[in-house]
Amino acid sequence: MAQQDPQPRPGARAALSLLLGINLFNYIDRYILAAVEPEIRRAFFAPGDLDAKAKTGTLATAFLISYMISAPIFGRLADKWSRWILIGGGVAVWSLASGATGIAGSFLILLLTRIFVGVGEGAYGPAAPTILADLYPLKIRGRIMAVFFMAIPVGSALGYAFGGWANAQFGWRWAFYLVLPPGMLLAALCAFMREPRHTMPRPTTRERKNRRAEFATLFQTPSYVLNTLASAAMTFAIGGIAFWTPTYIYEYRGQPDLGHINIIFGAITVVAGIFATLLGGWAGDRLRDRYGGSYFLVSGCGMVIAFPFILAMLFLPFPLAWGAIFFAVFFLFLNTGPANTALANVTHPSIRATGFALNILIIHALGDAISPPLIGAIAGHTNMNIAFGVVSATVLLSGLLWLRGMKYLPADTAAVEIAAQSRLGT
Repeated sequence: MAQQDPQPRPGARAALSLLLGINLFNYIDRYILAAVEPEIRRAFFAPGDLDAKAKTGTLATAFLISYMISAPIFGRLADKWSRWILIGGGVAVWSLASGATGIAGSFLILLLTRIFVGVGEGAYGPAAPTILADLYPLKIRGRIMAVFFMAIPVGSALGYAFGGWANAQFGWRWAFYLVLPPGMLLAALCAFMREPRHTMPRPTTRERKNRRAEFATLFQTPSYVLNTLASAAMTFAIGGIAFWTPTYIYEYRGQPDLGHINIIFGAITVVAGIFATLLGGWAGDRLRDRYGGSYFLVSGCGMVIAFPFILAMLFLPFPLAWGAIFFAVFFLFLNTGPANTALANVTHPSIRATGFALNILIIHALGDAISPPLIGAIAGHTNMNIAFGVVSATVLLSGLLWLRGMKYLPADTAAVEIAAQSRLGT
């Protein structure tokens, strides 16, 4: 077997830069909604409506349902067509839909705009990390994925901070108007990028059967299954908690300034998230020679450690609670690079986008498509501490699932590398 080229392929850095920028705006668009949720609730619902929080929570659910349903469709297309065309089209759709959120005159229209944001992200989500997996070798893939997914904490934090600032200066609708121009610019830049997939002839009937067989093996690959289940448990907890944290601190914990809360929470997310995401990717790569399941080791340990800090956040007084939030965010983000790297490594390149798309479908269907309205419903009839406590238990579950998957990851990764090099004739 030929040794893998340790160098990135031509155009790798340009692709990483553009995809990082797109991913940044991806998460800015998502978390602006959470930052201005109290203002949206006041605009569309009566003050005494006990179900108002559950209803605004469905905005996140509508986005996620459309995202997770459209992702497998676009993932299948991304395994056949130019991924850059799909990415550019997806970015344009979600940017236009985000701008349209600001002009919504009814809650139904608001719901529809979030659905189209999900469709746009469904075209982008499965394709982007697979481009990086094709451009960068296995040896440094964890660090590259960590850089790409660093946009999650930074974009999320900027979404909170920007949403809070725009709301204070111009009103909540302008927070959505202002993200439209840069999103459209990023979409246009995709037209100048080249598809990095290895050029292959049109597949024969036998090769198409082999591809279907490779697809079937996804659910026979223990590390893929355990990674997906662990990510679903994590997404259930983080999606719900992230959506409601500013509202929780503002309304339930009695901190007086929503804009100030969004800025502090955003700053914590940026600092803790950047360092944790980069550290997780670096540690996963560095430990891989010693522990073949290092990506799952880093992911699992991070979640187990994060769990008590989430509980501490619920009971510590402010400003001490900000410290617990910082460490909870830090350890929650350790898995971002390693878990996605493991997902790429155990999925054959010919179906890698489909593998990511199915992962997206499952983790959101079982995860944050459920948790925001669930937290809202529990909080509306009990309190936010009970709601957060119930949901946060799945953080511990996700850590245990990743640790369980450690023993399977080395063999599953090696099997994909051998199959991929055999397909390329090396």
